[in-house]
Amino acid sequence: MQIGIIGTGNIATYLLEKINEENWLNGEVIALFGRNREVGEDLATRYGIDFHTEFQDFLDAPITMVVEAATIEAANSYMKAVVTSKKNMILSSIGVFNNIQLLDELKELAESKGVQVSLPSGAIGGLDLLKSANAVNGLKHVQITTRKSPVSLGLQADHREELLFEGSAKEAILKFPRNMNVALVLALAGIGIEKTRVQVIVDPAVKRNTHVIEAEGDFGNMKLQVENNPMPKNPKTSYLAALSILDALKNKHHSIRIGN
Repeated sequence: MQIGIIGTGNIATYLLEKINEENWLNGEVIALFGRNREVGEDLATRYGIDFHTEFQDFLDAPITMVVEAATIEAANSYMKAVVTSKKNMILSSIGVFNNIQLLDELKELAESKGVQVSLPSGAIGGLDLLKSANAVNGLKHVQITTRKSPVSLGLQADHREELLFEGSAKEAILKFPRNMNVALVLALAGIGIEKTRVQVIVDPAVKRNTHVIEAEGDFGNMKLQVENNPMPKNPKTSYLAALSILDALKNKHHSIRIGN
């Protein structure tokens, strides 16, 4: 598997380290696309890969898998072009699908081109259970309560503990587009963005981003708490989000898949 990465940030650097240096999967990153020329060229030199600032040049590279590890804006700008070029894709900025119509359009395009688009689980768990519980529409209630430090939410470090938001996943992703991928992926796996409930709490005492997922339905009840360590160089990004991308790549060609 020959991989191209959109983005030059912490997740891209992490993947280059794990894949190209430590050989954590049967493949390699051969191309990088981004707007930060200085960082991109530094990564290209460090890991012996090609760096592109023109997207078509990036797509023309002999890559079979594209990993979007950038921003919602980048995902929106480039994901259809990737699929149209008949390359498989892992899309990390799931917040781009706050417009569900866009998800339907990408699904239809991917089916027509015979490629696969993967949405990794990111910073949460329990998705397999939600999908199973809703196999015959038996899932009745899903809520996620997210507790984050002020810094991870882009607020002053001394911001007091406060319930910042309570509402639907659709409303949450519009209000916190760079922080609520977790709510959206949960909604997509379960009962949808209108019915999935979200609470966002800022807490200066919290050391890890914490997500409490609660679900009820015909299957019974679930309550799951995940406490995420941040990426060492970026408190706004969960370390588990980077791990979920690596796991999606590792499992791409497994003959036996565990879970959904």
